[in-house]
Amino acid sequence: MGIMRNIEEISSRRLSLASAVTIGGTSLLLGCLALTDAQTALSAALRGVSVWWEVLFPALFPFFVLSELLLGFGIVHLAGTLLDPFMRPLFRLPGVGGFIVAIGFASGYPVGARLTSRLMEQRLVTRNQGERLVSMTTTSDPIFLIGAVCIGFFGSLEAAPVLAVAHYSGALMLGLASRFRGREPDSDGNTAEPTKGNRIRAALSAMHKARMSDGRPFGILLQQSLQSSLTLMMIVGGLVVFFSATLDLLVNSGLLAYFRDMIAGLLHLLGASPNLAPAFVNGTFEVTLGAKAAAANAELPLVDRVAVAAFVLSWAGLSVHAQVAGLMSRTDWRYLPFARARLYHGLLAMLIVYLIWPLFHSDLSAQLSVDAWLSESSWSPWSHLASPGLYPLLRSAIWMPVVFAFVLAVIVIVGAAAIGIRKLDRKAKD
Repeated sequence: MGIMRNIEEISSRRLSLASAVTIGGTSLLLGCLALTDAQTALSAALRGVSVWWEVLFPALFPFFVLSELLLGFGIVHLAGTLLDPFMRPLFRLPGVGGFIVAIGFASGYPVGARLTSRLMEQRLVTRNQGERLVSMTTTSDPIFLIGAVCIGFFGSLEAAPVLAVAHYSGALMLGLASRFRGREPDSDGNTAEPTKGNRIRAALSAMHKARMSDGRPFGILLQQSLQSSLTLMMIVGGLVVFFSATLDLLVNSGLLAYFRDMIAGLLHLLGASPNLAPAFVNGTFEVTLGAKAAAANAELPLVDRVAVAAFVLSWAGLSVHAQVAGLMSRTDWRYLPFARARLYHGLLAMLIVYLIWPLFHSDLSAQLSVDAWLSESSWSPWSHLASPGLYPLLRSAIWMPVVFAFVLAVIVIVGAAAIGIRKLDRKAKD
């Protein structure tokens, strides 16, 4: 045992040393590039600040504050008790996970990570459950996927249904597959069905206990929610600016040319066009630039460009990875399982695009008429997507409640079916 412990300590020290050398060397390289190309760094940083202030701040800040209020008033605990019988058979997660899944799908990254971190801090989910929950809820929001990517970049709604199905169904399939990861005492869960009245009383009791345990008056709760949310938004903004400047500096220096050539060679071996390589390179760092590059080359087959966009949205870019890591920093969450899940999600989304493309691509006449209406209509939300005030307005007023309700309905219906199948199986065994 002593020898094994010494080996583990030596391996841990070597890994820490390698990480320190890698991070230190990368920081030194970026610092030198910033000094030699200060104008590029400044322009990219200003662009990152603009994106943060005009889009991310008004879109994410209300949800950060809302998440704190929902936890403080016990609403999350109430929803968790109601959804618990449905979530455990499906994802081997407690009921609060269903609430996080619905919020995460509706509001986009990194809101799911924010709520999961708070649940882990309150010990409502274990590390294994929290890691799986973050992996499943790190998704794009519908308004960005449809408005910015499909309408803004692809210039058509033709890609919207395929991209949405591939992205969100891939996340749910990833959650279903991850239920077999790890072993916990509550892995099977207690799926005994209480009566409707008992379940509602238990949910109200859980909400009351959570509220009493929190104990903060509304004024104090709101003030502290605003303070913590502002701190998180500053972290998100700093990461956006950093990765925006980093990507531009690496591109202008030519250092990413080797990475692009490697990706192009791999695509050529797989029978795909090497011209898709810039989308993978940009998407590795930043999701918006990657999706835009995927849609840029109209000479390539649309299905290939949509598949690459699906990968980029599901991988989410190192900028989002860093945001999630920052939000989860107070917990014992691990990054490597998250990065591995993002890669799996990206590959799965690409595969789904190719599988379902014929189902959505067979009838183009109706789609073209919709596209024509969007281009000729005097009022179209997509034509004003660049307006800073309308993006968060559309997100909160239209898509969030619709997607939230839809995801909850799917969880309840499929969870109820799983419970019914389990009951039938038990009766058959008896």
